[in-house]
Amino acid sequence: MKGNEAIAEAALRAGCECFFGYPITPQTELLQYMAKKLLKSGGVFIQAESEVGAINMAYGAASCGKRVMTSSSGPGISLKQEGISYLAGAELPCVIVNIMRGGPGLGNINAAQSDYLQATKGGGHGDYKVIVLAPSSVQEAVDLTIKAFDLADRYRNPVMILGDGMLGQMMEVVEFDENYERPRTEKPWAVTGERNRPKRVTNSLYIVPEELEKHNFKLKEKYKKIEENEVMVEEYMTDDAQVIFVSFGMCARIVKSAVNKLRQSGEKVGLIRPITLYPFPTKCIEKYANSNNIKFFIDVEMNLGQMLEDVKLSVAGKKDVHFYGRTGGMIPTIAEIVGYYFSLKK
Repeated sequence: MKGNEAIAEAALRAGCECFFGYPITPQTELLQYMAKKLLKSGGVFIQAESEVGAINMAYGAASCGKRVMTSSSGPGISLKQEGISYLAGAELPCVIVNIMRGGPGLGNINAAQSDYLQATKGGGHGDYKVIVLAPSSVQEAVDLTIKAFDLADRYRNPVMILGDGMLGQMMEVVEFDENYERPRTEKPWAVTGERNRPKRVTNSLYIVPEELEKHNFKLKEKYKKIEENEVMVEEYMTDDAQVIFVSFGMCARIVKSAVNKLRQSGEKVGLIRPITLYPFPTKCIEKYANSNNIKFFIDVEMNLGQMLEDVKLSVAGKKDVHFYGRTGGMIPTIAEIVGYYFSLKK
């Protein structure tokens, strides 16, 4: 299946009941697939008048306890940021898909990874976090989409699938877990219109400063639990490595091929691939930064170094961290990465 369509199918199998979106390349096939399939399964599909409309419709459906998803790319995700902050503030579960494109501005429709900071640091206002999952294959996109719905319900928090134009447009063989069962998550907070019970309100407005501060501390405790329990990371050929590459998403697949090529040349290199960008696998990188075997790290991204900040914070100055990146929709090649590695060894 094509990546966009596979994500949509995974969402349906995860029990997605409502989808609200607006077309934008390179994720429009996801919207088209939902338009065809969701109504047939008894769900709600609306092509909103704008991305702002779509995210606020998602807020409404999430308030009613429904499993809801929205998707977009680059500029569209920027328009959704206020609504994402509202969702996090009201503690509403929602899955958001960002199939990244080149930027800034309208940029272009090619693959890029320049929305990392927007996704992981909160593109909207206030003290909030969004769980961010970064698949590196269509199969992993399927698995993480299903997991995203479960995480959103478990923590009452927005979860973002952060892919890119390559992932959305490429076609790979995928398998679906036919035994998946949606967890039974009670939602006593949901606005259902029932009579003869206390009033329920989903809200992110706290006029009294003391109340808002209390709410923010409550959210902070939730994020602490997420950081303790939900980190996902792949360690590839790191056992005897002397140099560690760090990369995420589709770019990490290219880096993995470069690692294999360097290994064939006798170079002891490995790869750390963060699967959760938030929570970031700080302790994993820290472990290698404290090792006497490791000489330095190389961060490779399809941007100008957005994850680099988190890598450097994790390494904490114990080793040098170098960076190689392409931007504007350009994709690094295996030869470029291998060449950069050898340039650092001179």
